[in-house]
This record gives sequence, C-alpha cells and structure tokens, in this order.
Amino acid sequence: MAADRDALRDWHRLFGLLLTDFFTGSPFIVEVERDLSEQQQLLDVVIVRRVRGRFASRLPDGLEGLAAHNLITFKSHREALDDWAMKELVGHHVAYRKLVSPSPSTLLPEHRFRLYAVCARFPHNLSGQVPWQKQQAGVYDCCWGTDVVRVVVAGELPREAHNAPLHLFSASPELVGFGRGAYRQRSERTSRLLLQLFERYQGEDVVMPFTMEDFDRWYFKEHFAKLTPEEQREALERLSPERRRELLQALPAEERLEGLPAE
Repeated sequence: MAADRDALRDWHRLFGLLLTDFFTGSPFIVEVERDLSEQQQLLDVVIVRRVRGRFASRLPDGLEGLAAHNLITFKSHREALDDWAMKELVGHHVAYRKLVSPSPSTLLPEHRFRLYAVCARFPHNLSGQVPWQKQQAGVYDCCWGTDVVRVVVAGELPREAHNAPLHLFSASPELVGFGRGAYRQRSERTSRLLLQLFERYQGEDVVMPFTMEDFDRWYFKEHFAKLTPEEQREALERLSPERRRELLQALPAEERLEGLPAE
C-alpha cells in the first residue's frame, strides 16, 4: 500500500513539475505540493500569478482565464476523479484562501481563486452525480455546491500543440507520443523529467509508440555537447552500437571531439 501511494504521488509530482517548466518565464509561478497544514494536507498544484502580464503562448484548453490563485487537483490514469476528490479540493480552497489572505476575517475576494481538476480519463461516475456541463472537447464545468470546478480530461483534449503538456499525462499512447514531439520545454532539466515520466509509463506496462532508446537517442542528440565527458560516456553506453554510430555521425566533428583528451 505504501509503495502504491508513493507511485501515485510520483505522478502528481511529475505533473506539477511539468507545469513548473511550462510556466517558466511567465507571469505565473507553480508551487508543487503546497503544505496547507501541520498534518501535511497537500494540494497537488497551485498556479499563482506573481506579476502583471500575459502568458506568452497559448494555454492548454480549459486553463484559459487563470485567476490570481489557481488550485488544481490531479488524477492520473490509475485514479478516479470522484466525489471525495472534489470535497478535498474545496476543503483545500478554504484552507488556502485563509492562508494567503491578510487575516481569517479579511479574506481575499472569491474571484481571485479558481478551482481545477485535471484527470487522465473521463470521470463517468462523478459526471452522473452532480450538475455537469461540457464546454468543449475535454473541458467540463462541474457545479459543486456554490463552487464551479473546471474539469479537464487530458485523454479527450484535441491533438494540438498547445495541449501537449496535458497530453503527456493522458496515458493514451497516441496522445503521449504527440505530446512528446509537440511539447517545447523551457528548461534543460525538463528532459530528465520527461525521461522519468516515460520510464514510469513503461514500468506500468503502458505501451507507448516510442521506446526508452528512442528517448535516449533524441535527448543525447539534442544535448550531447553540453554533457560532461563522464556523462557523455554513460550516454553512449546506454545506446546500442547502431544508435551510437548514428548519434556520433549526426554530430559536428568539433562536438564529437569536445571533452576528449588531446591524445
């Protein structure tokens, strides 16, 4: 059970870290697993506006119109978005609003907060229990009491580049493959994050239209010259002889020689 919980938490962390990269250099910052109490009531992700300005590129479907504080619960392909998840999200909203307001008696205005639920697959049970309205492909509004929770189903989003960050968490082989090619990372370190994501899919026997060797070949072709000599050797050892030759032949001569001893 503990191992299962850790595995699920890894999915949530990967989701939050990918969003951290996606919002790099924008008016927003992303905080992963924000601790809302001494008992570690963890909110999956909160996207906070830090300065004025517009996001430079197009946001994924369903995330348009971000407020100052955007609270997100995430459910991977191994979890269901159910009524308890919605109750937790609303509870986190109450605690978080108190936390960031001047005082419990002087709360920030309600319009400065928005609630989101991102899930890999459509929540059939939940959609039949509460008022539910489809806004567009993969995007729904769920009425929960007086709150409206925007639900984004990653596996239903159109196959378009701006949806790539969420496609990566859809567990659909076709969409994950498309997301891998379409996502434009903001940080060099995100390549390793993507590697962890793909390794986790393969570890759960989710058949993807690419292999880890495909990823290695792409990653090292893009970043080989920036690796240390030790990292370059490790990189080459991970590839088959054919892929190793292919990688080296694709590199300019000066990059192939960079970091090697003079002899």
